[in-house]
Amino acid sequence: MLTIRQWLENIGLERYSTIFESEEVDVDSLPHVTVEDLKELGIPLGPRRKILGTIYSETENADTARSKTSKSISESPHRLPPTTPTELRSAPGQPFDYKTATRAPTGIDSVESPQPVTEAERRQLTVMFCDLVGSTELSTKFDPEVLREMMGAYQTAAGAVIESYDGHVAQYLGDGLMVYFGWPHAHEDDAVRAVQAGLEVIEAVKRLDVPTELSVRVGIATGPVVVGETGGGDPSVPKTAVGETPNLAARVQGMAEPDTVAIGGITRGLIGAAFELDSLGAHTLKGIAKPVELYRVIGDKGAESRFEATYADHLTPVVGRDSGIALQLDRWQRAKDGEGQVILLSGEPGIGKSRLIHMLREKLAEDTYTPIRYQCSSHHSNSAFYPAIDQLERAAGFTRDDDNDVRLDKLESLLGQSTGNVNDIARLFATLLSLPTDRYPTIDATPQQLKEQTISSLNDQLLGLASKDPVVFLIEDAHWCDPTTLELIGDAITRIIDSRILLIITHRPEFEAPWTGHAHVSVQTLNRLSRREGSEVVEKVTGGKSLPKEVLDLIVAKTDGIPLYVEELTKNVLEAGFLKDAGDHYELDGPLPALAIPTTLQESLIARLDRLNTVKTIAQIGACIGREFSHELVATVSPLSDTDLQSAFQQLVESQIILPQGGATQGSYIFKHALLQDAAYSSLLQGPKRQFHDRIADGLLAKFPDVVASTPELLAS
Repeated sequence: MLTIRQWLENIGLERYSTIFESEEVDVDSLPHVTVEDLKELGIPLGPRRKILGTIYSETENADTARSKTSKSISESPHRLPPTTPTELRSAPGQPFDYKTATRAPTGIDSVESPQPVTEAERRQLTVMFCDLVGSTELSTKFDPEVLREMMGAYQTAAGAVIESYDGHVAQYLGDGLMVYFGWPHAHEDDAVRAVQAGLEVIEAVKRLDVPTELSVRVGIATGPVVVGETGGGDPSVPKTAVGETPNLAARVQGMAEPDTVAIGGITRGLIGAAFELDSLGAHTLKGIAKPVELYRVIGDKGAESRFEATYADHLTPVVGRDSGIALQLDRWQRAKDGEGQVILLSGEPGIGKSRLIHMLREKLAEDTYTPIRYQCSSHHSNSAFYPAIDQLERAAGFTRDDDNDVRLDKLESLLGQSTGNVNDIARLFATLLSLPTDRYPTIDATPQQLKEQTISSLNDQLLGLASKDPVVFLIEDAHWCDPTTLELIGDAITRIIDSRILLIITHRPEFEAPWTGHAHVSVQTLNRLSRREGSEVVEKVTGGKSLPKEVLDLIVAKTDGIPLYVEELTKNVLEAGFLKDAGDHYELDGPLPALAIPTTLQESLIARLDRLNTVKTIAQIGACIGREFSHELVATVSPLSDTDLQSAFQQLVESQIILPQGGATQGSYIFKHALLQDAAYSSLLQGPKRQFHDRIADGLLAKFPDVVASTPELLAS
């Protein structure tokens, strides 16, 4: 009987066999597999299309034309018709209507569901332009049909990479692609995703099996746009971002050399130290008012964590965390004495979890220990064992140029550091890393047994390392952890109790850690800084120079004791140009303006709001009222029923966007952070914003005359 591994090997996707086996997906269950299932397994767009196309051709006995197309999908991924955003979301093998740029209607049109229609709004967007080099010359060398296939191959390969990073292909412009990162859904690292996707698009296009080698140029820029509903509500009309940023991205792309990624200055500031860069200097670009600093991306620096990639090159001294570091040092001493310890380090974004860990590592600089780090990832949360695989590849020293034999040699060398029985486990680890297993004995086990053996072997390696030197094992961002890795962590926690291991797991408050019942597990929650401590952070950022009192008070009030917010808003103030340096202090050089949300925080804040879907509008209405607002006043503006509005408030509270005031079900609420209120308010266009304010004013006059009488400025706002 054909195994799932053999079936995947037949279509060139054997690298995903471990994922299928770990979830016990066999050949018999394939006809029931949906696109949602494949997404949950973490399978990228291109392989998803190939798998679904093969399943469809095998189970539906399609007509000859469809069979040929399905065969071309499964045997030659590059032999596809030119793709459009709609086509990438359609079933393979369907006729393509070039006039409307959409697939003809079919019964399986739901293979990839389209993005929901989204109302227009203001937001920060990272835009990528990807252009095929020498397309005019290619058109003179190749028959139009061959060129069509080559263009389809290029578009499909690029689209698969872009979707794997949750980018949105907004338009296919002849031989180019315009891609949005940050819409319709924002992420905390959209700029990083865009740059990584750009590098991988170049590699994917190079690997295409086409008559001539293809090259692309990639340009990336970040900035404010208006994006969303256009075309009178017609879903077939592209949702185009309006503003300078798309034009800038196109100009930046024009400055890139073939097979390189070029980025603008704002994008460069957002990616931190995640990539190795080469400055291209300042350039005057057509249609752009001011010269733009450009950079060529050489490659990924391979930082171990998000924190190191983003902030490690400009750290501000820690304030208010003495008790936190003392607890960790105490648990480290116990671990060194052979009493394995676990710390569950919880805190909201920006509170300083990774900074505290960095501080611990600085304190341990003189100690001898083995560091291990698992970095969970928001775009690999459905990829089995992703943090372990990433750590193993880094620890083994894999490079892009290594062939499979070299990688296996490096893997065996790594395993030899913690065990004397490399051959007994090497096949498990080779399978985990999608490497050939021919040189090792076969393992007779079910997929479930293989998963259990893999978990056991990974933790055997951990204990083996601890038998030589103490181990500091860091697992960061467990709220993004895949289910299989959670099993791995649970097994590790039960096994390290008598070992020299300190395991620190960081996570956000919404993650419910299931391991708190163990005696060797400590829960550490980071709280917000006090006003005094917030002022100390400001002073650290300014280099000891004092700010005008009204500026300092505004920074402290808006940042709500979140260290990252304090740092970034202070930097924003210093760069804004409304302060003048007066030696040992700063002075206002004119009226105090409203403080804008720092570019570095916009992605994180908007990402939190985007998770709310339809109830985001309620947050925007509340933001129009102010930092605090009442259920009753929002009800006068919102079209939702009482039941739906109550549900919306509940979702906002559960999402940590707002907090209830006074505990009453029909009471008042407050935005958890002032910057969240600013983000919700600034996302509104002027038209909807005016409408909300008019309705709020009407509601105040009709139902709250006493409030209007006591605070007339509220009505005026």
